[in-house]
Amino acid sequence: MEIKENYPLRGLNTFGLEVSARYFIDIKSTDDAIRFLHSGMQRNEKTLILGGGSNILFTHDYDGLVIKVSIPGIHVVRENDHFYWVKAGGGVVWNDLVEACINADFGGIENLSLIPGSVGAAPVQNIGAYGVELKDTFEALEAIELESGEKRYFRKEECHFEYRDSIFKNELKDKYLITNIVLRLHKKPILNTAYGQIEKKLKETGKDKFTIRDVSEAIIALRRSKLPDPHELGNAGSFFKNPVIDHDLFAKIHKSFPDIPHYPEGENKFKIPAAWLIEQSGFKGKKHKGAAVHVNQPLVLINYDHATGRDIVELSKQISEKVHENFGILLEPEVRIL
Repeated sequence: MEIKENYPLRGLNTFGLEVSARYFIDIKSTDDAIRFLHSGMQRNEKTLILGGGSNILFTHDYDGLVIKVSIPGIHVVRENDHFYWVKAGGGVVWNDLVEACINADFGGIENLSLIPGSVGAAPVQNIGAYGVELKDTFEALEAIELESGEKRYFRKEECHFEYRDSIFKNELKDKYLITNIVLRLHKKPILNTAYGQIEKKLKETGKDKFTIRDVSEAIIALRRSKLPDPHELGNAGSFFKNPVIDHDLFAKIHKSFPDIPHYPEGENKFKIPAAWLIEQSGFKGKKHKGAAVHVNQPLVLINYDHATGRDIVELSKQISEKVHENFGILLEPEVRIL
């Protein structure tokens, strides 16, 4: 394990920002992680755990230690008549895990196709898309405490999963390095096609029966029609969370905007698409310095012309202020800003 200094991070963040880390180390096994953390270097430096860099926005160089998790591996650890339990290393590319499970006909995460990022970062964010969240198949994870270098296992209930949220974004933020996760997947897949335009896309195939591969391909097509490829245009996917508002605020907005899209979320609450709010506020395609709101998906902010992290933050604040002025709704960033 080599500790590198002044290490460039452009290729390790999907915004493609020109930033560097004062110290950098690439961890490729659980044993490596334990050995390094027992050395104690992380106790003397501000420390960032980095997965795929797909949910992070750097506004300056990182004056501390960046630990890149590159732990590999995908394998079945248990099965019964109904389920497979699949273990994946924290450094596995999330979509590679999805593809491996689809190829094996393990059902449950096909709706999460093409989400950028790593397996180890998925529980932190409780990633989700098209009516499915990680927590729906999550069984457990293994992590190592940064302070002590000790291994710990977290069951699903201990992770406190909520919408794009977990214990690792709150009381345990920056305290653990996730080395692997275990998912419980169906031997007889149950298709989830009710969300968005999945059913419409599936009907275009002309088939009568569908597989998890069909669902995955439909979702990939939908995502690619709306979302820019971060390899071609720097972005971190959805920049804001879809806000959840109470019934009174929804009723007030609905009077002025009867066509407002909305989804029930618990008792007397509604989830409103942030993309709709942003577009209604006039920001679709709007540019600010080197940053812009994507013309096809207003929820995505892009680095289209050598933007800095500060350029992107400034644009996000303009959007938040206008949406709040227009609708009384506070947009919360989904992306972590450093």
